[in-house]
Amino acid sequence: MKLTIHGAARQVTGSMHLLEVGQYKILVDCGLDYEKERNVQSNENFPFDPAAIDVVILTHAHIDHSGNLPTLVRLGFEGQILCTPPTADLSELLLLDSVSLFMRKAASGRKGRKGKFNIGAQPLYLQKHVMDTVERFVTIGFNRPFRINGDIELTFIPVGHLLGAAAAVLKINDNGVEKSIAFSGDLGRKNYPVLDDPQALPPVDYLVCESTYGGRYHTADKSVEQTLIENIEKCCIKEQGRLIIPAFSIGRTQSLVYSLNKIFSSGLLPPVKVFVDSPLATRSTEVFRKYHYLVNQEAQEFYNRRGDEFEFDNLTYVENLKDSRQVSNYFEPCIIISSAGMLDGGRIQDHLFYNIQNYYCTILFIGYCAKGTLGHRLLRGDPIVHIKDRDLSVYATIKQTDVLSAHGDHADLVNTVRELDKTKLKNVFLVHGETGSMQAFADTLEEEGYKVTVPEKGVKHELH
Repeated sequence: MKLTIHGAARQVTGSMHLLEVGQYKILVDCGLDYEKERNVQSNENFPFDPAAIDVVILTHAHIDHSGNLPTLVRLGFEGQILCTPPTADLSELLLLDSVSLFMRKAASGRKGRKGKFNIGAQPLYLQKHVMDTVERFVTIGFNRPFRINGDIELTFIPVGHLLGAAAAVLKINDNGVEKSIAFSGDLGRKNYPVLDDPQALPPVDYLVCESTYGGRYHTADKSVEQTLIENIEKCCIKEQGRLIIPAFSIGRTQSLVYSLNKIFSSGLLPPVKVFVDSPLATRSTEVFRKYHYLVNQEAQEFYNRRGDEFEFDNLTYVENLKDSRQVSNYFEPCIIISSAGMLDGGRIQDHLFYNIQNYYCTILFIGYCAKGTLGHRLLRGDPIVHIKDRDLSVYATIKQTDVLSAHGDHADLVNTVRELDKTKLKNVFLVHGETGSMQAFADTLEEEGYKVTVPEKGVKHELH
């Protein structure tokens, strides 16, 4: 049995792990590498033949885990893609949204100097390739063992983080020797709005574990509701301004809307108009409603007492672009939730364009912003940013909170490993994190006697 980390090796994005059992090849996740953002076409340079992959296991829908699947299919992959039912539905929405983003960038490239076409803006894949990918999805419920072949059994374990997100646990007969390996996917945190707590993993020989928040701890002195109340009270009530919250359309927006619902329906603040300006968020909220039996107990009880947790007075889901532009003409205090969360593309750019120079506007970041993104530039304090072909001075207040981060922090990551049978666990491979985060996580585990590997990209590891 051999393991090769082909993506998210000593970086956060582009998760892609190859497990070889004899001649049988399993690819766990196939995400877009944001580090290649300036040349997205380089994502099609797979270090293996896509046609040689027998099966893909998808841990969850986020683009850094699912976003390169259509490329894999386009270049010859013909096997099944195994995932949970919500992951299949959410992935379809996200992949189609990626096509729209590619097409917009391609159109932008055509407007280069003297009408020359920018070859670097060519779409990585088209809608046809997404639909070809969706046809390969085979869905499996949580905690239901699924036999991939005579030697390999897969079980999805719920890990929070996103609706449908799972750790993939494989039991393998490797030439008569029983082995087991778990791929954590992205691990969630306890008491997160809408989502269940992560479930403990079963004993395994090997663990491939994310490390996004290695060495970092989430804010513990304030709840989600307290943080939101403080920001809304200051920005929308005292200053009579507007609060803009960039949020990922799938997962983060639903947790945010539910938290606002609890605040306003309980009378903790006077009514404030809330706009959710993201077609993708609107469609993905329908998926959350479809799989309502998978939301956490608190959200289900809220639904039984008060009704739909994703609807309340003064909440408007903005449908079309015309209505989106009208939001800029709404001069009363308001909250605008829009995507993309890192500010690179999407309707959020229009709201930034019209508000970045507004002294009475606060932009509240509630998620991770990768290096090179507009969100990252604002968070590091750039006084001037480039939006929609213009350089604009930043007069709005820029703030950030981690109370809605969907990733487990250092303590959560360490506890995930501690819950495993230490006498059985042979090695922990760390992926999906910046170098410093991986090292901090590795140091803690090694101090406790675990064997840890921080693998280099493309290096093959024998799992004895």
